[in-house]
Amino acid sequence: ALLQLTGVLDDCFCDVESIDVFNNFKIYPRIKKLTERDYFRYYRVNLKRPCPFWPDDGHCSIKDCHVEPCPEVRGPTHSHQSTNNNNTCLLSSKEAFADWARHDDAQDHFCELDDETSPDAEYVDLLLNPERFTGYKGPSAWRVWNSIYEENCFKPRSVYRPLNPLAPSRGESGKSISALCLCLEKRVFYRLISGLHSSINIHLCAKYLLDEGWGQTVWGPNVKEFRRRFDMAETKGEGTRRLKNLYFLYLIELRALYKVAPYFERSIVNLYTGNSQEDGATKDLLLQVFNEIKTFPMHFDEKSMFAGHKIEAKTLKEEFRLHFKNISRIMDCVGCSKCRLWGKLQTQGLGTALKILFSEKEIKNLPEHSPSKGFQLTRQEIVALMNAFSRLSTSIYQLHNFRLLLKENR
Repeated sequence: ALLQLTGVLDDCFCDVESIDVFNNFKIYPRIKKLTERDYFRYYRVNLKRPCPFWPDDGHCSIKDCHVEPCPEVRGPTHSHQSTNNNNTCLLSSKEAFADWARHDDAQDHFCELDDETSPDAEYVDLLLNPERFTGYKGPSAWRVWNSIYEENCFKPRSVYRPLNPLAPSRGESGKSISALCLCLEKRVFYRLISGLHSSINIHLCAKYLLDEGWGQTVWGPNVKEFRRRFDMAETKGEGTRRLKNLYFLYLIELRALYKVAPYFERSIVNLYTGNSQEDGATKDLLLQVFNEIKTFPMHFDEKSMFAGHKIEAKTLKEEFRLHFKNISRIMDCVGCSKCRLWGKLQTQGLGTALKILFSEKEIKNLPEHSPSKGFQLTRQEIVALMNAFSRLSTSIYQLHNFRLLLKENR
């Protein structure tokens, strides 16, 4: 088999086939609809922060790298759902954004917060700035991923550098990196980063710039590029492991959503955009997603991951938080603004998922009708969490399409 992607995943009792069916039929259609709602399509981000780790290589000049932020001009204070208007921000109102800001407050942030509060932070309409292959590649992109793996992976000493899994693996006698001398939590961290990397690569292969002649830009699946990154023969067997790490990441974020459902089920939580009818419909849609997630029979058991002593768990939480903060800063070194936008969003989404898994007790003790002191999520975290999970769901859906294309191309 080309991908040999089948059967049970390491570190959890769950098989690839069950996830495929569950995701592609139950989750993907609903999460896609959810992320098109006004509450979830606007993400506030600072794309102007300088890279803190090495001199800036200058920004990518390819036009598809550019991000168009929402113009903060006077306009309607809220918008009705309409996704066929493709060239303007629907929610282009300074008042509306200011109104949202007044409505939002929280604490205990897992990722860099100054992104949201910085004067350089702007709202971006995610539907108008989709994640796809823009042409940004080469040493600059490599350096970013290498830094993420090198800095953040609690790396086992016996592993050949670099840890970037796109580099050929030379671990001890062909053993996988993740199997080498790492306690479960730290192995998990490596697999999460690898899964995120795989997911991003699938999006880039699925929406690849195929042609831009005569003013027409054509985006579509690039099977050759997909094989280069994931084919068993072309990756010396690494490809399947990369894809399994994607499924593992999916299960971790799925588990976080399962755990955080009670937070959103409370009547006090409303997904505020200023239009109460729209907001009610958006919340119903979100609760439908949670109800589907509850039916999944093979959830990852995170107790094995954070099973240590109370103080140990606290230290681990802090360690994970700092790693995510660091990854968030490394994302400031991505030269392509669109790649930076989606990199930051998915990092924050994963950071939020881990924050949830570390906060089980606090979530259990939430008051029904009053704001909670112990556990809160900002609008940013909620938008990042659901969009990041939507990206993973999309990757698994796109993987199915690549399997079909690979069969045709044999």
